[in-house]
Amino acid sequence: MEKVPARIDPVDELILEELTRDGRQSVTALAQKVHISRAHAYARISRLQEEGVITRYAAVVDPVLAGLRASAYVTLKLRQHGWREVQEALARIPEVYHVSLVGGNFDVLLLVRARDNQDLRRVVFDHIQSLPGVLDTQTFLIFEDMDTR
Repeated sequence: MEKVPARIDPVDELILEELTRDGRQSVTALAQKVHISRAHAYARISRLQEEGVITRYAAVVDPVLAGLRASAYVTLKLRQHGWREVQEALARIPEVYHVSLVGGNFDVLLLVRARDNQDLRRVVFDHIQSLPGVLDTQTFLIFEDMDTR
């Protein structure tokens, strides 16, 4: 099912920007920053949630401070028509933090975080490479992360 973009106006954009910066701020504080009433801010946030624009609220965790000292982007080449099965299996691997189906020289791009390089090796070799439908993997170690939002 194809997603249809929601109607987002400049006030919605400001609300989304503020919530992306600090999802824990009160609706009152957000309304003041966006220059609308609290009731109006609450109604807009509710609409954005109902329309699926805001999907969840989450803490941004520093992986190194959380004990995940090894991170990598892992690319996968898949057997034709293998995406659905691989997608479901990847969702069950706790060390896989993000999955993207992409176009180009490979089919899938993963963000994998592990305790150390030995643990990262275990995840890639034992869990990812062994999935039915995975033809090839390539691992790119991350030396340093920087969130821009």
